[in-house]
Amino acid sequence: MSILGTRVQRVEDPRLLTVGGTYVDDLREPALQGALHVLFVRSPLANATITEVDVEEAKAAPGVHGVFTADDVDLPPYPSGGSLSGPTPPGMDRPHLAKGVVRYVGEPVVAVVAETLGQAQDAAEMVSIDYDPLDAVIDLDEALSDEKLVFPEAGTNVIGTAGELDDSLFADCEVVVTKQILNQRVAAASLEGRSAACAWEGEKVTFWLSNQNAQSCRDELMTNLGMPQEKLRVITPDVGGGFGAKIGSEQEAALLSLVSKQVGKPVKWVETRSENLVAMTHGRAQRHVVTIGGRRDGTVQAYRLEIVQDVGAYPRMGAFLPVFTQMMASGVYDIPKVESRAQTVVTNTTPIGAYRGAGRPEATAAIERAIDLFAAEIGADPADVRRANLVKPEQFPYQTPGGMLYDSGEYIKGLDSVLDAADYASLREEQAKRRADGATKQLGIGLASYVEITAPNNTEGETGHVEIRPDGSALVLTGSSAHGQGHWTSFAMLVSEQLGIDLDKIEVVHGDTDLIPKGVGTMGSRSLQLGGTAVHRAAVDVKDKARKLAAEMIESDEADIELTDGRWQVRGAPNVTVSWAELAQKAEEGLAADVHFVEDRPTFPFGSHLAVVEVDVETGKVDYLRHITVDDAGVIVNPILTEGQRHGGIAQGAAQALLEEVSYDSDGNPQNASFADYAIITAAELPSFELLTMETPTTLNPLGAKGIGEAGTIGATPAVQNAVVDALSHLGVRHIDMPTTPERVWQSINQA
Repeated sequence: MSILGTRVQRVEDPRLLTVGGTYVDDLREPALQGALHVLFVRSPLANATITEVDVEEAKAAPGVHGVFTADDVDLPPYPSGGSLSGPTPPGMDRPHLAKGVVRYVGEPVVAVVAETLGQAQDAAEMVSIDYDPLDAVIDLDEALSDEKLVFPEAGTNVIGTAGELDDSLFADCEVVVTKQILNQRVAAASLEGRSAACAWEGEKVTFWLSNQNAQSCRDELMTNLGMPQEKLRVITPDVGGGFGAKIGSEQEAALLSLVSKQVGKPVKWVETRSENLVAMTHGRAQRHVVTIGGRRDGTVQAYRLEIVQDVGAYPRMGAFLPVFTQMMASGVYDIPKVESRAQTVVTNTTPIGAYRGAGRPEATAAIERAIDLFAAEIGADPADVRRANLVKPEQFPYQTPGGMLYDSGEYIKGLDSVLDAADYASLREEQAKRRADGATKQLGIGLASYVEITAPNNTEGETGHVEIRPDGSALVLTGSSAHGQGHWTSFAMLVSEQLGIDLDKIEVVHGDTDLIPKGVGTMGSRSLQLGGTAVHRAAVDVKDKARKLAAEMIESDEADIELTDGRWQVRGAPNVTVSWAELAQKAEEGLAADVHFVEDRPTFPFGSHLAVVEVDVETGKVDYLRHITVDDAGVIVNPILTEGQRHGGIAQGAAQALLEEVSYDSDGNPQNASFADYAIITAAELPSFELLTMETPTTLNPLGAKGIGEAGTIGATPAVQNAVVDALSHLGVRHIDMPTTPERVWQSINQA
């Protein structure tokens, strides 16, 4: 029986649940003995000129080994993230420490280095910085108007535009609906914030970073520090979550190399939660105008998506997020005419980066709200409108108007599976009864069907190495980088499937650029289909080498040799066998294989979600009752890991719909600098998720696997938002922006 597809318990968990993880703040490496603590003094203003920085008192404080300002930094700034339509205007690169001006609350201005964290905190209080406040650009319309500028020398806040609009797009439509909707700014809020440690040994520097891709971090640091690859090592220990916000390195981490060299000691930086909420990149932050048109029989003929992306104070990954949103604009629907236009603008807020899904959830949220708005306008059931317009199985591979080539899908089957499991007809009957009775708690049923692109950076591929050790155990090296997903388990399963070696004899190593110099890392739901395939193929190559060597040792024809229960033998003659340990000891050049796997094009997992909520029409309070989903990610290697990803994704997506939002006042002051103000969802607000299984394989990799890490987040958000709106649609409510807080819901009821 194959181990693949079975419910294998995570092999990572015994260590994590007993000894615990080893995160950057837990490191006790010899090279980090006596490490000093780095603390950043950050801007309290969103936009201001720095008129004076006085650090003399801080330098003289007990335990202080150094205080650094921008004048002490001779490193080039981090380059901007570019734009939709070419290079960004000059001068928008990120400084390591602010020089002359600060552009968001939380921007680092001074670095204090001390023997203890307490001493660093005391010294930071002694740093005196004088600011001359400037008008902050916070509102998107204000940013678009260019009346006030984040970078005056650039002459504009608009750093990129992509897409053209056709005035005749909806000329043949009987019904056209337009709505502005908000996909609000959210915080990644990973359990472990950003952290880094740095030590010099001679001319070589080693970084320990909490990140999602050690090799990419190394390459960024090499460029910024002007160092060759062999002089720089990046190690990723256990990582307490990333969600996209830990892709790549940070200017604070790069600065540690200079600080460490100057003070002559290793250094460590671990940010606080409040620091994390204002300084780590945020996500989403798009405003959409959706326009959808079609016939009164429910046929959608045209769709337009207009996007304004807030990129924050410096263009980073946020500058490119609309690319993914535009790519996936039409979602799962066969719409003849689709167009999109995107603008990206800088504001005096925390920069925007990737956040679980990175542009694809935004596309789904837009089209799924548009479908519901269209259904409401023509008086049709939203399930019927979806079914009538979904791409059909026989249309695959399906070319979208946005240029994407969907590999495989069963969209109608997925939707119908969810409707059947939820007993959709009974839910609608219960809803009608409550409406007729004028019940205080009204029932809402929300649907969302989605498709997403996974491994969008497929052409970079991923690396895998499998090696048999002299004791018969296996070592796996991978360029993928786990931060909670269970890579050790899934990759070990792939090796065990091919080589018959027990899971407890397979070690999986990642996140060390000296051991694995080439790799891409974990983002975009790419790990299994690229990293897993590389490991799978390396295991197959080792198996082929082993068969030849076993045939020589047994003195038999290679075609007659088989692997049974982890030992090599002549087929049908189990009396003479050779073990993996014997083969490894016999192999003169070792028994190993390296594979760099590149997929021909991305894969497109899909699914449907149905959420059920109750809304108290007197208070606006929403109770989240049920969530039923199909999340089809092709062939499943381990259902436990898949379900874990779905659980986390659904919770995160529902949280955006119901609770989460990073907000600023008109002066750019963050309103959510702690978990007392930023509403993370908990188990108390969540129902037990009802997960249906469905597997539609892809032909783009030998595993038949697609990505699953972001699926739940993409489907859950619009399903829950649609459910809240649906509960109140009989009162005339057509839309409620996220998060659908009691106050916002109550206001919508009263306005309707």
